[in-house]
Amino acid sequence: DRGLRCTGKAAAGEEVGVLLCDVGDAGSLAAMAKQTRVVLNCVGPYRFFGEPVVEACVENGASCIDISGEPQFLEGMYLKYNERAAEKGVYVVGSCGFDSIPADMGVLYTRDKLKGTLTAVESFLSVKSGPEGLGVHDGTWKSAVYGLADEASLKKLRKQIGYAPVPVVGAKLKKRGFLFYSPEFKEYCLTFMGSDGSVVKRTQRYLHTELQQTPVQYGAYVTVGGLGSVIKLMFLGMLFLLLVKFNFGRKLLTKYPEFFSAGRFSKKGPTQKQMDGTSFTMTFFGEGYSEGQDPQNAKPNVKICTEVKGPEPGYVATPIAMVQAALSLLEDSASLPKRGGVYSPGAAFSKTKLIDRLNKRGVEFSVISKPEV
Repeated sequence: DRGLRCTGKAAAGEEVGVLLCDVGDAGSLAAMAKQTRVVLNCVGPYRFFGEPVVEACVENGASCIDISGEPQFLEGMYLKYNERAAEKGVYVVGSCGFDSIPADMGVLYTRDKLKGTLTAVESFLSVKSGPEGLGVHDGTWKSAVYGLADEASLKKLRKQIGYAPVPVVGAKLKKRGFLFYSPEFKEYCLTFMGSDGSVVKRTQRYLHTELQQTPVQYGAYVTVGGLGSVIKLMFLGMLFLLLVKFNFGRKLLTKYPEFFSAGRFSKKGPTQKQMDGTSFTMTFFGEGYSEGQDPQNAKPNVKICTEVKGPEPGYVATPIAMVQAALSLLEDSASLPKRGGVYSPGAAFSKTKLIDRLNKRGVEFSVISKPEV
């Protein structure tokens, strides 16, 4: 499972060969990177297998896209390779799958659809499955296990990067409790533990510092159902958080993913029936200020609700997002940031046709309710 496949340079319709390479063999990665313009890297957990691919691409002049939902990897690559990628004129864009294109591009879509200044957004993820239930491969599970176990390192990394603080414009977005009931969805909701929050923040920081755009505050949540679902989830979550702190606990979690996730994560991944029966909706509630209204001296006076809908997130929506991101990198090059570098999706693609491309392929962005004063 440490192999990477890469399509070489070829005219449309021409037979494309297969290059086999290994993340443990730098020569094979360099040979691959020299033969292409963009590498799509699907090999995770990225904390173990990601960096050699980024390094080979940057050093050999190929751009690189991945589907990582691991903030430590994503921000570590920014620290180590951003300047070198800029020198080489290549783009390294992480989290170009379900983590975190719907969230990151969804915030930008909401901003662009509001007449006025958007200052805060909350997103709510709902995943619906059919009678076969949900299924996820244990690679994602491992990423979560090792990511949560190593949270302290992420704080150190961020200190090292020395991020400029993102100013709060307009009314401060209130942080919700970890668990709360949503009258809009008539379900209980949790803080979303994925990478969306950190990715959106990186995008907003970039847009503010580099393009002088108003930064948008963001909160990410996930709906979890009724009280029965909450009790089950809280029990599994507490067990997970306890075990993840210890080496033997992490071994147990990674050896028996099915047991500790009530069957959702497995070494087999989802069946075709499970994928066919699953879909996601991400709903965005935005607030801001009408044109001419000063965000610093008044309460928000406009609201907007938008939505991103798509098929099964991990194995259907993710490849759609990744491939369309790669096409945007290749075909919308005039709309990319002027310098190469390590970017979040929103930073790289805010001016491209990525949302149009996704809309045509089943990951659909739409306005649910128009801005109302």
